[in-house]
Amino acid sequence: MSDLLKDKWKKVSNRPGVYLMKDEKGKVIYVGKALNLKKRLSGYFNRAGQSDMKTKVLVTRISTFETIITVTEKEALILESTLIKRYRPRYNVILKDDKRYPSLRIDIKEPYPFLSIARKIVRDGALYFGPFSNASAVKQTVKVINKTFRLRKCKTRKFQNRSRPCLNYQMGTCLAPCCFDVSSDTYNKIVREVILFLNGRTPDLIKQINTEMKALADRQAFERAAVLRDKIASLEKTLEKQVAVATDLEDRDVIAVAEAPNLSVLTLLTVRRGFLQGMRHFSFSETWATRSEMIETFIRQYYENHQFIPKQIFVSDPIDTTAMLEAWLTNMKKGKIKISCPKRGKKAKLLKMASLNAEKELKNQTDTEIMLLDMLTRLGRRLRMTKIPIRIECFDNSNISGSVPVAGRVVFYKGKPDKASYRKYKIRTIDGADDYATMQEVIERRFRGKEPSDSFPDLLMVDGGKGQLNIAVSILHELGLGDLFTVIGIAKKDMMKGETEDKVYQPGRANPVQFGREGDLLLFLQNIRDEVHRFAISFHRSRRNKISLQSGMDGIPGIGQKRKKTLLTHFKTLKNIQAATLEELTALPGMNLKAAESVKSVLSEAGVKKNKHSG
Repeated sequence: MSDLLKDKWKKVSNRPGVYLMKDEKGKVIYVGKALNLKKRLSGYFNRAGQSDMKTKVLVTRISTFETIITVTEKEALILESTLIKRYRPRYNVILKDDKRYPSLRIDIKEPYPFLSIARKIVRDGALYFGPFSNASAVKQTVKVINKTFRLRKCKTRKFQNRSRPCLNYQMGTCLAPCCFDVSSDTYNKIVREVILFLNGRTPDLIKQINTEMKALADRQAFERAAVLRDKIASLEKTLEKQVAVATDLEDRDVIAVAEAPNLSVLTLLTVRRGFLQGMRHFSFSETWATRSEMIETFIRQYYENHQFIPKQIFVSDPIDTTAMLEAWLTNMKKGKIKISCPKRGKKAKLLKMASLNAEKELKNQTDTEIMLLDMLTRLGRRLRMTKIPIRIECFDNSNISGSVPVAGRVVFYKGKPDKASYRKYKIRTIDGADDYATMQEVIERRFRGKEPSDSFPDLLMVDGGKGQLNIAVSILHELGLGDLFTVIGIAKKDMMKGETEDKVYQPGRANPVQFGREGDLLLFLQNIRDEVHRFAISFHRSRRNKISLQSGMDGIPGIGQKRKKTLLTHFKTLKNIQAATLEELTALPGMNLKAAESVKSVLSEAGVKKNKHSG
């Protein structure tokens, strides 16, 4: 550590505030807060305070730092959160977007709400439940709800009146408000039952339905009572599959952390009414936060975007800012929230369960990382590389008969997909199907100085044989990058020639690489190639559909670019626009009755011509 850094630390204030650690390029790599800035930073810059390896490694990467003094610790807490969102520092705990985890959504503002699966929770007034840790859990929950409760199943927000009900009505799983006059009170009662079920209140719901069933039986309404009896049986069957972990029937979340040198796992147990409703794991690599800081940051980021906050939150490590966090959560929930770290009794057993699962997940992930590192090491040796291919990039082109040519890039980091680094390319200079020219354009755009050199791959793959490989190599040599990383091409096997496996080519080598008994290496490269193929085709399909949509709206009198964009943004497809009523079209911003009639007239005529042509 430099003398300048030590001198700077000695001049730091003893007041509350936030500190920003920066690397040699001036980039913010860590943001922290402290009640006493000088005391907190002494843990980094005072040799006696460097009690663990993590801190010692951190100090070697700090080039300079800044501090911002605040009046109170609460202000420091808020400022730290703001700065983490702004800079997204590499070594802070930052929760990934929950869009990869599905949630269930019910918009109670609608006349007849329905259940849908959402990939992102937004503040739109609807109720969200989840996120669920896997898609199968969502499907099972939806299956139970569809079978047990008579919500409408059609997914359109404004459903058209049908001439006859669908099969769901005939099976007794839908009230069919699209056909019949269903009272809002009757329907909303079902919605409230679904909300109870999704909030983990199944025992309360069973008790409520049981009371209603007995009342119907007393009035000799036996058929309606039998329907409720079947509903209770279905709910009890669901309840049997849930694990009881507490007898006090309280709602609580349980948070525990497990750590390895370069990986931390935070496990969240969701307990509702004494039943374990779900478990999720959150992984953080290379974080410099302590266990307590990790939990504190997690609580702030996680509950900020979740509508339901339990009254009790158990944590495996005590948090210095517990009182402030409780006040913040209480203000959001409008009800008292308690954060605690139980040391004995049944509550401590819940923490022990969370800790054991965190340690198990940490071991699984660590074992996987070791296995992947071993595979990458063997791949580097097989390809005669001078370093391990930690970052692998692969490119592929996609077009149909030369129309709408595009390309895609996928990145695998440490053997896993790094989807944040995926890129899509609209081909600008090529008309028609020319894979070589397309590859040339994409490689030039990727490596012509627009991205920092530290993001270059260790291994570059192109989907194709020697032709595509030679194009990539020649462009890289022109750019002066020919010796910075290894380049390979991967081509599909030619079964007509009796080939039994895909081929991997390297520059200056006539024959493909032989993998021998290390067939898992070839399979790994094939998986990367298949992923970039899927990604490029998906982008091509979306581009083609978008162009088709736009061309289908061309030439309609009174519909310019602005109105076209409004229609396509709202209805998504031409089919939906054709099916829309004049009232729905007129209600859109910038539309009027004349423009709506023009749309209906032109699209209806186009639909008639299409049907005649297909007939």
